[in-house]
Amino acid sequence: MVDGPGERFEQAVTRFDRANAEDPNHERVDGVDTPKELVYARRMSERLARFEPDASEPLRLAVRSQHVRRWTIPRAEFPDGREGYREWRTRLAAFHAKTAGAILRDLGYESDVVARVESLLRKERLKADADAQTLEDVACLVFLEHQAATFASQHEEAKLLDILRKTWRKMSERGRAAALDLKLAPAVRALVERAVGS
Repeated sequence: MVDGPGERFEQAVTRFDRANAEDPNHERVDGVDTPKELVYARRMSERLARFEPDASEPLRLAVRSQHVRRWTIPRAEFPDGREGYREWRTRLAAFHAKTAGAILRDLGYESDVVARVESLLRKERLKADADAQTLEDVACLVFLEHQAATFASQHEEAKLLDILRKTWRKMSERGRAAALDLKLAPAVRALVERAVGS
């Protein structure tokens, strides 16, 4: 039996992390090969703590489980192009919401908390819902800080600029200000400034 909300939250984080620790894809962090989605989940929580230190528990749960077991629905299973990408992202959002919701219900979370986390993970009412926008801002900040450099090495400049412009459009003004304060590699910062300025 869980003693209280603090312990229950920690148990939820442990369960999310245990699920993501099964990711067969790894990323080297501080000299250690670590499951990729586990790295991502930790970075999301760390960024939220800096960006919105007083975040609600449902938002903290949604941030930690944003990509839970993401590798089980690979992009390659969907058609190429924009429509295939959108179908993949929609399927992922529903999957993440269902997976996180099952874990939270198993831990005894109230139905309204579970529903709130699921709604956030489905990206409902983006821009209109402050928590949904914060989740998006945090995801964009993590992308810019930790993933944009890899994207830059894998894609042509025109495609990368398009990705960065779309990322920027998703963010709030507060999120954009935080992005400009990130310590980015010079090449990435130059691309971000070009994307934002064009």
